[in-house]
Amino acid sequence: MAVAEGNTYKFKGEEAIDVSVLESFAFASPKQYIKTETKEFSAVCPFSGLPDIAKVRIEYYPEGGKCVELKSLKYYMISYRDVGIYQEAATKRMYDDLTSLLETTKLKVTTMYEPRGGFYTTCIEGSLD
Repeated sequence: MAVAEGNTYKFKGEEAIDVSVLESFAFASPKQYIKTETKEFSAVCPFSGLPDIAKVRIEYYPEGGKCVELKSLKYYMISYRDVGIYQEAATKRMYDDLTSLLETTKLKVTTMYEPRGGFYTTCIEGSLD
């Protein structure tokens, strides 16, 4: 396996992602489309130890009768800050955690990362179909 050159920085494992802070509230409108976004997501590239910065978009229909509480979502997102996780894996993890919380199959998580080495990366997990 290749090793990053130069300085590397320590980071935490995925066990530091704090799913316990996520909360939901009851909402009886399963056909309402909900979209929430933040430009304040960061995690750590496990290869280089450098920060990955992304915009995150969460779209869903609350067919499970629940909405995600936004303050708790912010705390959840902040828990990624010092975690070494690949961009694709972070997107999948958010999708899995929110699917469990909201009990919906109509959920889509999109992460749009700032460029790294001239590459823009967008990861999409899930669907609204």
